[in-house]
Amino acid sequence: MVRSITSLLIVAFSAATPTNAFVSPTMQQSPTRIPSSITHRNYGPLPSKDANMSEEERDAAMEKALKAMTAFSNKYVQNTNTYYCEDQSVPAVVIKGLAEHKVTLGTPLCPCRFYEDKEKEAKDGYWNCPCVPMRERHECHCMLFLTEDNDFAGTEQNISIDDVKKNCGF
Repeated sequence: MVRSITSLLIVAFSAATPTNAFVSPTMQQSPTRIPSSITHRNYGPLPSKDANMSEEERDAAMEKALKAMTAFSNKYVQNTNTYYCEDQSVPAVVIKGLAEHKVTLGTPLCPCRFYEDKEKEAKDGYWNCPCVPMRERHECHCMLFLTEDNDFAGTEQNISIDDVKKNCGF
């Protein structure tokens, strides 16, 4: 069986997305369910740590969080003797997602999972990076930290902030 990074990511992201979040062409007349990750108990948008920030403040906070999450990831890769994916866009997108959650939730909640209630999950801490499965078994659902025996592991244990920005369109 030939595995590709693209097919693995499609599986990972489709697993993180509720099945009723998308409307098929045959069901276009029915309303789309808005995932609770966007609304909180259907009462409106989730409270966000960046809700009262101006665009400039949010951009500055994202820049700071992106640098912090890149530095954290580089240090964690070295400390755990893991590697980044050979396709550098994978760690770049995950690091960007961690940074976004750091700004909006105050903690780097795993960006590769679907949550009914992101704030509750962030407070619980189980899926905050590094998540419990990574800390206990070196299993990273996001493919950010890969063991050397992983088919997608590259040889890099460092990614620059410029590479993160370039590979995720920041």
